[in-house]
Amino acid sequence: MKKQVDRKRREAEEYQERDLVLLSTKDLKWQMEGRRMEKLTERFVGPYKVKRIILTNTVELELPKMVRIHPVVNVSRIRRYKKQVAEQKKQLALPVIIEKEEEYKVEKVMNVRV
Repeated sequence: MKKQVDRKRREAEEYQERDLVLLSTKDLKWQMEGRRMEKLTERFVGPYKVKRIILTNTVELELPKMVRIHPVVNVSRIRRYKKQVAEQKKQLALPVIIEKEEEYKVEKVMNVRV
């Protein structure tokens, strides 16, 4: 049985204090306000800082007050944050003007509350 289990098991990634990580929204879907379509929600939110290491597979995150979950999470629910390369930064499109009314910016519409 151990041989079968170890086939898909991998070593947990080592995190240090003050590392930036992304938090999975897999179990947070009920907290995502303003999102009706599950397929359009982000898979990971953040970045958040690692406050301290509790065990090799458990870390405590510095979460804002609006995130109403326990700050201690398993490493299977987080991913290391990778900064965007300067040359590959996304630039948001300019707002579209329709009959002298400005369309909402993408940032305001896509706001995620966890």
